[in-house]
Amino acid sequence: MTRIEKPENLPSVDRLLNDPKVVSLVHEYGAPLVTQSVKNVLAKVRTQVLEGIVIEYDSLLKVLLEELKNAFRSSLQPVFNLTGTVLHTNLGRAALPESAIKAIVDVARGACNLEFDLESGKRGDRHKHAEDLLCQLTGAEAALVVNNNAAAVLLTLNSLANRKEVPVSRGELIEIGDAFRMPDIMARAGCKMVEVGTTNRTHSSDFELIISPKTALLMKIHASNFEIRGFTKSVSDRALAKIAHRHKLPLVTDLGSGTLVDLKSHHLPHETTVTEALGAGADLVTFSGDKLLGGPQAGIVAGRHDLITKLKRNPMTRAMRPDKLTLAALQAVLRLYTDPSRLAMELPTLRLLSRNQTDLARLAARMAVILQNQCQGFEVTAEPAQSQIGSGALPSETLPSAALKITVPDKRRPGTALIKLAKAFRCLPIPVIGRIKDDALWFDMRCIEDEESFIVNLKELTVS
Repeated sequence: MTRIEKPENLPSVDRLLNDPKVVSLVHEYGAPLVTQSVKNVLAKVRTQVLEGIVIEYDSLLKVLLEELKNAFRSSLQPVFNLTGTVLHTNLGRAALPESAIKAIVDVARGACNLEFDLESGKRGDRHKHAEDLLCQLTGAEAALVVNNNAAAVLLTLNSLANRKEVPVSRGELIEIGDAFRMPDIMARAGCKMVEVGTTNRTHSSDFELIISPKTALLMKIHASNFEIRGFTKSVSDRALAKIAHRHKLPLVTDLGSGTLVDLKSHHLPHETTVTEALGAGADLVTFSGDKLLGGPQAGIVAGRHDLITKLKRNPMTRAMRPDKLTLAALQAVLRLYTDPSRLAMELPTLRLLSRNQTDLARLAARMAVILQNQCQGFEVTAEPAQSQIGSGALPSETLPSAALKITVPDKRRPGTALIKLAKAFRCLPIPVIGRIKDDALWFDMRCIEDEESFIVNLKELTVS
């Protein structure tokens, strides 16, 4: 075994590339990537040697192999979401049903009739693949799919209110995350936002007073990830629709999350459905595909045919259009909604949100025993917990759940140990993501469905 004690003892790039073990790596990863990785590793080892660290040649090869694995590994990885937030934006939101995954695979393998009419043999319309189902499920006259709900709002405002005014209640001027604000969207859409009322109270008369010949439409915005309580007042959807229509203006309702079914039928808190919003008088409703709907990332606009036609004719629509994979997945998810009796079992989002607390408590009890064996020096207990829906849906509502609570016994400052432990879980073959709160690492059990895979994954855990 060769010891590398001085920079001059370092092998050259060519020597390493001609090493039989490295030659085999070239066949696996390709010459350009291996060559660059060899250069990177030699530079790192040179720095270590200059600092007086002695490196074995075999160790250098191991570092090279790890460098290649990291370079070749996809930056997108599956994870176990044990945060307690089901629709977690940072973790990809809704899990797709098997039927949607199959639909994606089927159209991904080759050509498909994305914009080709099989009956006429002429060019078709990609928007038709989801539009008929959306109209059937919501009662809308027409519908349009774009790449996310922010795009849906932007397109709607630009198509209907460019260079005109849009009154919005001050209590609805939301920031939906990462400093992404509704006033900014309106500005980019080319319209002028007019604030109505006060932060906590807005009356119908406030809208009546602000409407002018410059007003293009009225807008109702879902509160997304916050709630105002106390001395408050807002104008209902139905009342706002009456005001809009009396002035011959359309009402646009941004539901944000958006659901197609009454969640109460699945023993969950009520959220306004798209059908309810249209029934209350909204002319257009915008909502997401990857939140409560349980589908792929998409923005959906449903409502009046004449208004949807204007959106379709906007040149921006092409820049925001969904691809074949999104449409295939969305169509498959929408088909599930045509059979409500099977929806809760086949749609992962609803299945996870409606899980029985007793079952979750039993799962937590089983996992606590297994995890205690893996986490020596820590105390693991099964505890009641509260899950969140996430992604701005029903922000003040929680779901009874069960979680693993990991604490550090007999230590005055557990923070460092818990941070290291959380990192160890994130370094597993399938990273496990929890949350640190109240001097404990918490793993909510709600989103664990494949118990066996989770247990196998835990065997790779290394706790220092």
